Amino acid sequence: MDMKKKSTVQSVLLFVFYLIVIIITLLPLALLAVSSLRPGSELMRNGLNFNLDWAAANLNNYKLLFSGQNSYFVWYKNSLVITVVQLVLALFLSACVGYAFAMYEFRFKNLLFMCVLLVMMVPTEIILLPLYKLTIGMGLSDSIWGIILPYMVVPMLIFFFRQYLSGIPKDFLDAARVDGCTEYGIFFRIMIPLMKPSFAAMGIYQGMQSWNNFLWPMIVVRSADKVTLPVGLQSLMSPYGNNYDILIAGACFAIIPILILFICFQSYFIEGMTAGGVKG
Repeated sequence: MDMKKKSTVQSVLLFVFYLIVIIITLLPLALLAVSSLRPGSELMRNGLNFNLDWAAANLNNYKLLFSGQNSYFVWYKNSLVITVVQLVLALFLSACVGYAFAMYEFRFKNLLFMCVLLVMMVPTEIILLPLYKLTIGMGLSDSIWGIILPYMVVPMLIFFFRQYLSGIPKDFLDAARVDGCTEYGIFFRIMIPLMKPSFAAMGIYQGMQSWNNFLWPMIVVRSADKVTLPVGLQSLMSPYGNNYDILIAGACFAIIPILILFICFQSYFIEGMTAGGVKG
């Protein structure tokens, strides 16, 4: 009986803890959603708060956002294209490198992996100037590929995939080789299905990084038709006028792709690392 009561108390405390975490997490989003229903003049006077006059609440901010009087959807499209291309390339190329580090033995392997760790520890801001000079030298300045190229292979993803794959028995590779499977076949037909949970986790991480990237696109891009969403929203804040109405509504609408990304990938989190490979 005591154990049952103890288990019940632990469950209640755990529920309360999770409930508090959920409230803290959702509170800023709720504040943003409520503020998007306010006129811009009221936002300027009172700032962000939950004291909403529901009688005066309206969707005029969203109507103004969708009216085409600004370049919001151009920024949105650019960010979507960059995020999708960057996400696919970063996941695939980083998984290939991490797979090589985890499953193969080759000369200078440890030294090269140490280089990956060193690059991972260097803040991006330190290498912005040489990176920008390299981008100009390659003729990629003021282009979408100039934004994508530096993030096609990500040290953080390489490290994660390497650590993840190190826990998978190499017996899978040996068995596949005995059955006549090529090295490419092993990676695409055996390893990639086993890596679904890691792809899900890193997909959400890298997708958020690409979608929210502000500094590098602001440096590389100069043309108005190539501006990304974070840079475009920042441009609404100027010394000559602050378009809080469009800014708040645009920020609410910008959350949608990240939510979709999480919903698409979250089901793979609970899958076992090698569950599909050991059955039968």
